[in-house]
Amino acid sequence: MKPIAIFRHSPGEGPGYFATFLDAHSLPWQLIKIDEGEALPADASAFSGLCFMGGPMSVNDNLPWISTVLSLIRHAVDKGIPVIGHCLGGQLMSKALGGMVSKNAVKEIGWGQVTATDPLALDWTGGATEFDAFHWHGETFTIPAGATRILESRYCANQAFVLGPHLGMQCHVEMTEAMIRLWNRQWAEESATASASVQTPAQMYESMTERIAAMRGVSDALYSRWISGL
Repeated sequence: MKPIAIFRHSPGEGPGYFATFLDAHSLPWQLIKIDEGEALPADASAFSGLCFMGGPMSVNDNLPWISTVLSLIRHAVDKGIPVIGHCLGGQLMSKALGGMVSKNAVKEIGWGQVTATDPLALDWTGGATEFDAFHWHGETFTIPAGATRILESRYCANQAFVLGPHLGMQCHVEMTEAMIRLWNRQWAEESATASASVQTPAQMYESMTERIAAMRGVSDALYSRWISGL
């Protein structure tokens, strides 16, 4: 089987639990470190699937690799090669497929409930109509033409969309405890005031082990549904 390409845009936002899941299912994968200047593939045909992780940048930034990534996503979709995106990755998917990315009404940081918005969601979430996911974003995407919105939260209407075998998410279901602690080193740099949509590090650490374990059930369902398209 061809490997799954995992694209990292920032050193602290690696594949996390997604890689653990792939290993558990004996699926090969290759990490492409965009943040270290690694070359992007010319097209998607060398891979069985593409996964795009998060990052602190905006898809609207004038960065040299963004246009190449958008083209790569379009090529994969045209060829029926499954694509999955987490946060920035979901935003890249939206923009590549004709959607727009803009500032969200509020920043959404920490644990927060997401809810199914369409019956199709249950096919991806393993039947879960709501669950607590992890969030860390200030922008949001629109749903591309032809795609179906499947998840929403109180503070961000578009939390996930599907288009055939492709899944774009605004929320982070790949989080590990180590990743949450690492990201919180930059909490102050977000210039965000604690609010209903923004948790402090201390709030994020409350029952963190239990919250991650609960999220794993939905992560497994989402990832299992995604790999079924490989």
